[in-house]
Amino acid sequence: PAHAEVIKVTVGKLDYAPTQITAHVGDTIEWTNTDFIAHTATARNKAWDVMILPNKTGKLVLSKAGEIDYYCRFHPTMAGHISVTEK
Repeated sequence: PAHAEVIKVTVGKLDYAPTQITAHVGDTIEWTNTDFIAHTATARNKAWDVMILPNKTGKLVLSKAGEIDYYCRFHPTMAGHISVTEK
């Protein structure tokens, strides 16, 4: 989409910041890992799994509307939520 946004999430100190995101279909979520260990952003419904290496970014383009809970496979207490709506 022409007006898609990039929504930035910082991954650090075993947390996502912000933990709650509101986005639209077509937007990109960009996770930047500031930790010295790898993390993931993994949808609880197994729709996607983004690897985020230390000092790197991982990206995901949102393809459908809905409520998405996600977590880190390596550190399951890390959790976030994305509310995705149509434009």
